[in-house]
Amino acid sequence: MNELKQERRLVTEIPGPKSRELFERRNKVVARGISTTLPVFVTDADGAVLLDADGNQLLDFGSGIAVTSVGHADTNVVRRASEQLAKFTHTCFMVTPYESYVAVCEALAELTPGDFEKRSALFNSGAEAVENAVKIARAYTKRQAVVVFDHGYHGRTNLTMALTAKVAPYKDGFGPFAPEVYRVPMAYPYRWPTGPDNAAAEALEQTKTLIEKQVGAHNVAAVLIEPIQGEGGFIVPPDGFLPGLADWCREKGIVFIADEIQSGFCRTGDWFAVDHEGVVPDLITTAKGIAGGLPLAAVTGRAEIMDAAGPGGLGGTYGGNPVACEGALGALQTMKEQDLPARARKIEAQMLGRLTKLAAADPRVGDVRGRGAMIAVELVKPGTKEPDAALAAAVAKKCHTEGVVILTCGTFGNVLRFLPSLVMSEALLDEGLTVIEGAFAAV
Repeated sequence: MNELKQERRLVTEIPGPKSRELFERRNKVVARGISTTLPVFVTDADGAVLLDADGNQLLDFGSGIAVTSVGHADTNVVRRASEQLAKFTHTCFMVTPYESYVAVCEALAELTPGDFEKRSALFNSGAEAVENAVKIARAYTKRQAVVVFDHGYHGRTNLTMALTAKVAPYKDGFGPFAPEVYRVPMAYPYRWPTGPDNAAAEALEQTKTLIEKQVGAHNVAAVLIEPIQGEGGFIVPPDGFLPGLADWCREKGIVFIADEIQSGFCRTGDWFAVDHEGVVPDLITTAKGIAGGLPLAAVTGRAEIMDAAGPGGLGGTYGGNPVACEGALGALQTMKEQDLPARARKIEAQMLGRLTKLAAADPRVGDVRGRGAMIAVELVKPGTKEPDAALAAAVAKKCHTEGVVILTCGTFGNVLRFLPSLVMSEALLDEGLTVIEGAFAAV
């Protein structure tokens, strides 16, 4: 890996000829169900910059969907993972264990909310973590039902597809799905029928009523929620909703699971998004930003709940791979040394300042929201709240042609989401925002 100069540089059109040639090769052998946001092929990456096969350097406002929060090729991640790679790549922790798995679990016990005794189990992906959290909650409570929220996203396995709200493209044609999953309204301030000020109280009351009427709280093993919804549109519930929900779960003996796969590890300006209101989940699922780009995920929570699953009930051949564990320890080192929660808060101030001005000048921007370096704008037809997915796609495409990688999301496909690396400089962030403003002006 060469250290890349942290700058945007375009030497061909985007995508360039070499990337287009590679994309033709891709289409001949890669399944159609694997989509591509931007068909440029990356040959190197460093910090907040991607180098493609044609020599273009792109600013990365996606971070591999909130994965490379510490930047691409972070020194601590690369060093620790490389050293481990030279020693051994795998033994299977369930057969012959190794210290790095234990060290990651110790770090999770220290960093996650709550001052009680904790246990963790490590897996490969966010979907695996969510699925295992549900298994653990069912084993502990001896109940079956799981409650999830509208606009939520939890993965693409059979159980997590059932937990996910959006049909296309995640669930369409893939059923039947796992039973005993119940969906309730999300406190979505921008689209709450009686206005944002009522969203917290009314959504909480509706949730309790629907659960009692449709399921019975005594039958519910777990309530599962993203503290800030990711794929659903970076929906930030209003203050009071999450604490109220957690308190009610505690009263009813329901395991409260926070899905922090996209929002965790400094992304929102705290170590975890639930920290914003001091919410302490019973279980917390993590992945994405945990290991600087290496595949690792975890379920962490109260010892008595985590230990409800008997020996052999949890696991997986690759779960907690030693190279990934060392990468995670390197990523956590960087997060602490560079105080990345504080850096995320600075990114929030910089981004919201620019995007709020954009919204004031452009009636197509219905809402600007988010926390830390997890920021979004929701696009609508002017004078309405009718989603404008075509505009979101057009703005994203224009940004891509100018060398800035941004992503869309949202139940209606009308949300632009920004997930810059937490090590992106103020100057590069400013430059990227200027490109985004230019894209709005051009479409």
